[in-house]
Amino acid sequence: MRINKWKIKRCIYDILAIFIFYLLQCTVFSFLELANIRPNLLLILTATLGFMCGQKKGMFIGFFSGLLLDIQFGSFLGFYAFVYLVIGYVNGMFYKNFYEEDFKLPLILISGSELIYGHIIYLSMFLLRSDFHYSYYLSHTIMQELVYTVLIALVIYPLLLYVKQKLEIEEKRSADRSV
Repeated sequence: MRINKWKIKRCIYDILAIFIFYLLQCTVFSFLELANIRPNLLLILTATLGFMCGQKKGMFIGFFSGLLLDIQFGSFLGFYAFVYLVIGYVNGMFYKNFYEEDFKLPLILISGSELIYGHIIYLSMFLLRSDFHYSYYLSHTIMQELVYTVLIALVIYPLLLYVKQKLEIEEKRSADRSV
């Protein structure tokens, strides 16, 4: 059985991307907080690679991104992993609608993912503890984090798209040489 070196290379790229985004989110962007809000880089990565590469990749990225968050911040193991896995899966459903020139769909999907993520966190972490300050949480946390995440996504999305295109070009060249 022959191992496809490009699958291994892409898997290594995915794992490196998860760790880089995780480290950036936990270190660099903790110093760039605005009103105790920081952008959700792992959500940007999960949503972007989900709709760029499909449901399986979105679920893979989402699960391991969420698992890292569970290990460091979670009350119990698996909550963030499941949330991010679902976000990756849902964004992967839009894979057939992905066009590299279109920036609107990725930003809409990242915004929707952030909005859903914020509501899931509110429902599971605050509402179940009888904390009924929804309008305050919506205006001071969910919406601010959504805006900050989308602004950062405007910079990160083109970088992820560039890396994806370079990997595809290199893979195509390698396939042409081997034929």
